[in-house]
This record gives sequence, structure tokens and C-alpha cells, in this order.
Amino acid sequence: MVRVRFAPSPTGIPHIGNTRTALFNYLFARHHQGKFILRIEDTDRARLVPGSLEKILEILKIVGIQWDEGPYIQSTGHGYDGYCRQLSTSKVESLKKPFVIRLKVPQTGTTGWEDLIQKKIVFKNQLLDDQVLLKSDGFPTYHLAVVVDDYLMKISHILRGSEWISSTPKHILLYRAFGWPVPQIGHFSVILGPDKAKLSKRHGAKSVLDYCQEGYLPQALTIFMAYLGWSYQDNSKILSLDELIKLFDIKALNQTNAIFDIKKLDYFNAKLIRQLAVDKLLQLIKPFLKFKLPEKKLIKIIPLIQERLVKLGDFNDLIEYFALRPKPDTKALLRESKMSVIETKKYLQQVSQAVDSSSDWSTAILEEKLHDLQTKLGLKPRPAFMTIRLAVTGRSATPPLFDVLNILGKNEVVKRLTYVQKTLE
Repeated sequence: MVRVRFAPSPTGIPHIGNTRTALFNYLFARHHQGKFILRIEDTDRARLVPGSLEKILEILKIVGIQWDEGPYIQSTGHGYDGYCRQLSTSKVESLKKPFVIRLKVPQTGTTGWEDLIQKKIVFKNQLLDDQVLLKSDGFPTYHLAVVVDDYLMKISHILRGSEWISSTPKHILLYRAFGWPVPQIGHFSVILGPDKAKLSKRHGAKSVLDYCQEGYLPQALTIFMAYLGWSYQDNSKILSLDELIKLFDIKALNQTNAIFDIKKLDYFNAKLIRQLAVDKLLQLIKPFLKFKLPEKKLIKIIPLIQERLVKLGDFNDLIEYFALRPKPDTKALLRESKMSVIETKKYLQQVSQAVDSSSDWSTAILEEKLHDLQTKLGLKPRPAFMTIRLAVTGRSATPPLFDVLNILGKNEVVKRLTYVQKTLE
């Protein structure tokens, strides 16, 4: 049976590369009806960060990863060297001397393996150092603990980032020293920024939690990470987790480094947002809302701006003028109206009278009345309606004007038009 493990260290919040490692392991295990084991490797005691474990679990749940075993905490395993078991306490104390135990690496020959992703890799043994296995305080190093735990947990495939390639020959030598079979091993390509430099925060690289807080959807993050190093026939297609599991093929993982492109994540997220039902999108947006608007009004607003949303967090900027009366840009208003101050004020007064006199308030009625006024005054459509848009919303780009006016309501539209007239004085 295929048994893989994701073994992060609780030294902080996992970045996008760590989470991709977990995802690839999970897809591989599920594709082969295998098991996904979660193990927390806390041998580096000095760098442990409180709360990291909880964040690791939260991130895995967000991207849909369900572990079959664990989380096992590496430091809580049971073991001893046996040397002092039959000695008295006083004898143990008298023999205490600080020392470390190292791996004795052969000085000749080579150590290599057929990597599942990077193909054949070989190291000259003389270039390998004698790795410390037990520290002077008796605590095992990562290199010893990982091999022992992988063997005892019957891990069949070790899939991890290429930063571990230099450690792999030492691990293989340990397997051989213990007389244990060596699992199949594969190393994922490195994730680079668009400038081909090592991925960093300046490229937009963050943790899954950070992206979620900005308004990226879990499915967008999952598919984005899956395409970082995996070649599928259409890397712009939105796939569900079940579809990813079905299609995932480790032979299709690239040896070349993956390029992190935030624009691709934006593309997936925007596409998924457009596919959401209005009521579902409303529930997702609520935690991001900074303005108080009635739910009935939000339900009307969402279809107007849904196509413009890239992230859920963008919603506030797109709806601000629905909640707050904008400060008019009189220079832009006069520039777009193609009229003098007096003529612009008079036109806005006529618009105000036209909408205020309407007994039926609807998008269709507003469109009819204002088109009639524009025709009657002999104005061109663009300056006529851009003047209204700027006066009411303070913006030159909005959803359809008559829909916006309808949602704002008669009283608010008249108040805004009146306010702008006064600012032009």
C-alpha cells in the first residue's frame, strides 16, 4: 500500500511551498488509494513557535487535506539507547560526559537513487559529512528521527522539496546501516518568483492563511498550488479536489522550477467568484464588510459588481459609494460635462427634478426618464450620463448607472445631486 507523510516542523506558519508539498503528497496518496500520514517533526527545540501546530492543521483543512493518521508528534515517541538501563543512578552520573553520535559515512564509492521526479541522482561519499545523529543532550537530530519514523510508520514514498536532496544520501546510508528497505524518493522542483529569483514575500508569497484573509477562496489556492510544477493539458482549467486526485500523475511533475505568478491565482479566484450564487457569495463577503448596508441592498449590489471582483476583500472598494456619500470631484465633473459651471448646475437640477417627480422607481423608468431629458436638452449621451455618474458616485467607472440609481433610492439620489450643485457654487 502507498503510504506517504507530510512532516512539517512547528517553527512558524507554513508558506505556500510547504503547503504545496502537503497537497502533492495527498493527491498522490488518494490517487493510489493510499494513506496520508501527518507527522510533526519537532526535533529543533530551539526554533519551536507556540501555536504553529494549530496553524498547520488549519491550513491543511482549508485546502481540503484529510489525514488518515496523526498528527504524530515526533518528540513524544518512546525510545532509549539501552546503555544505562542496568546501571545505578550514581554510576550513570559518574559516567556522564558530553558527546554526540555521528553517522560514519564511507570514504569511497557513491550513494545514489532513482528519483521519482528528478531522475537519477548520485553523490560521492567522500563529499558527505559525518552527520550528527544524537546531540550531546541525547536528543536525536532530524536526520536520525526522520529515518526511524519513516521506517516504523511504513512510509512507502518520500515526496518532499528539492532542498532536501543533499540530505537524502545520508538518509539512504542510515537505511542501509539499519538493514531497512529504502522507500521510493522524489523531490519537487523549487518555486521561483517571476524574476526567477528564490520565492519571497516581495513576490507575493505568503501562507494560505494570509491569502484567505485577503479574500482568496480555498479552491483557488488549491488549484493554483497544484499547477505549480504539475503539467496538465490545460493549466487554466478549474478542477475540483476530486478531479485533481483522479488526474494527478507524479510522472507529470516537472523537473524544472515552477514560477509563482500571482496573476494566475487572481485569475482562478475571480473565475470561481463569478460562478458563485448570489446568496453564497453574500455569506462569503460578510466577514470582509466594512460598511453597514441592509442585506436586501447587498443582494441587489452583488450581481452588479460580481464580474469585477478578484478577491472577496475587493468588495469594500467597489461598493463604498453605496454606503458613503462621496466627495465630488468638481474638476472632473466640469471636464466631463463639457458645460460651464452654471450650465452644469442647471443640468443637475433638471436631473434631480426628473427623478424626484417619478412615482415609479425602477431601473427601466429611470433609464427612460433620463434618456428623454438628455434628448430634450440636445446633449450627447456620454457627457450627459457621465455627469450624473460622477455627481452621484464620485467615480467615472461603475456598474450600469441606472441600476446604481435604483439601488441608492430616490431620496439619496436627490440629496447627492443637490449637494453637488451646492459645491459648484
